[in-house]
Amino acid sequence: MASLVRHARGFRSLSKSFNASVARDVASRATGVALYRFHSTINCQKRPKSASLFSESQNNASLGVRFYSHDPLSMTTIRDRVLLVLKLYDKVDPEKLTLESHFMNDLGLDSLDQVEVVMAMEDEFGFEIPDRDAEKLMRPADIVQYIADKEDVTQ
Repeated sequence: MASLVRHARGFRSLSKSFNASVARDVASRATGVALYRFHSTINCQKRPKSASLFSESQNNASLGVRFYSHDPLSMTTIRDRVLLVLKLYDKVDPEKLTLESHFMNDLGLDSLDQVEVVMAMEDEFGFEIPDRDAEKLMRPADIVQYIADKEDVTQ
């Protein structure tokens, strides 16, 4: 019985010290976040209206404001961006390029070039295209339709 009491006291003191250290850690993090937001708010209020866009967006980002870099996608913007990326690809002849051009038959690209085109489209639109889907993208029109379906863009 005496050993049980000793273990219970030891557990209780261990529990108290653990709770105290957790409370200190949480309090210090919460204080740090509060001070950071307070400092950001004060700096945002002190800056004149003529401050640079970067500094304003940096302060607004700390307050939870987001800035988006482009307009919502439409079928025409998707088509234009896909064709632009393909025109800038060094192995594609821009004069032969249409929406219905087949990469291998009409443009003379091989399978490695097709992979590079798909990677360029991933970079342009900011999402990954799985390999099983990339194998089916043989024309610019296929890429436009795939991106429109992925981004929920309608005609």
